[in-house]
Amino acid sequence: MRTRLIIFFAFQAQLLFAQPILKIAFGSCSHQNSPEQLWNEVVILTPDLWVWGGDNIYADTHDMQVMKAKYNQQKNHPGYQKLLATCPVTGTWDDHDFGINDGGRFYTKKQESKALMLEFLGFSTDNAIRKHEGVYNSRIISKSNLKIQLINLDTRWFRDTIYKEYYFDSAANRRRYRFLQNETGDILGEAQWTWLEQELKTSTAQLIIINSSIQVISSEHDFEKWSNFPKARQRLIDLLKKYPSKKVLIISGDRHIAEISKMEIPGLPYPLYDITSSGLTHTWSEAGNERNRYRVGELIMKKNFALLEITQRSGRTELNVTIRGKDNETFLEQRITL
Repeated sequence: MRTRLIIFFAFQAQLLFAQPILKIAFGSCSHQNSPEQLWNEVVILTPDLWVWGGDNIYADTHDMQVMKAKYNQQKNHPGYQKLLATCPVTGTWDDHDFGINDGGRFYTKKQESKALMLEFLGFSTDNAIRKHEGVYNSRIISKSNLKIQLINLDTRWFRDTIYKEYYFDSAANRRRYRFLQNETGDILGEAQWTWLEQELKTSTAQLIIINSSIQVISSEHDFEKWSNFPKARQRLIDLLKKYPSKKVLIISGDRHIAEISKMEIPGLPYPLYDITSSGLTHTWSEAGNERNRYRVGELIMKKNFALLEITQRSGRTELNVTIRGKDNETFLEQRITL
């Protein structure tokens, strides 16, 4: 009897001191034609929020009727409908749902494309996002003693020209391309930079998650990334350093792979992480390797999504990050304390 009482009170103490877990799931690169999109795997985890990282559909068009039809196809997917019944949804876009591959500020249909994107994500008609150019936005999600701020950046609307060159890869025996640096170009535009600084400055959240469709930390691959615009990338890093008490985590998509990057930045009192999750419906067609000096763990080349499980303990924010796939198989896991 005494043993039973000890077990009972130990269990009650566990319940009393257990920390609430806030769960944020996110992913990117979901082709609307694919019948299998990992939605059942996401739903079974009962996240508190789903975050789109971009390429939420593959539109690649100047015809808004075509784009609208693709959004409707995606939204009416039975698995996605289950997700909408499970948790709220937010996010940003990338090039293919923006409307043009590798597109930036000169895409001529961005106003019309924005209206369809906001309808897809369910932004109300009085939301502040409708009063400014671009789709950058912010929201607070709370649970018990946890307060998280999610900042969705727009890396398309204002982005300057990106330069592409083709070359012959002798190792792979094929023609490839890479993007060159635009030394003076910008990604966010002055209005968005001003807004972002204000969001960081006034935030009272224990953790700020910045959703950037393209990778911020990884810099050695040939494709789209913040380091293609070194001045803008440095400006972002300097902005984080300006508010060192605000703990920031970055999430990204775009690459059709998953990986975790970690960067130690002088003047920033915590390591900066960039959690990349892509894609929900497709990934690299063949195995490969890619240099990333900041990578923590393995490079994942399987269809995937990410789950952030966040707790607050003794004044510190603790995260368990998992990259997951079919049947919720865990491909990668990382514990982060900020």
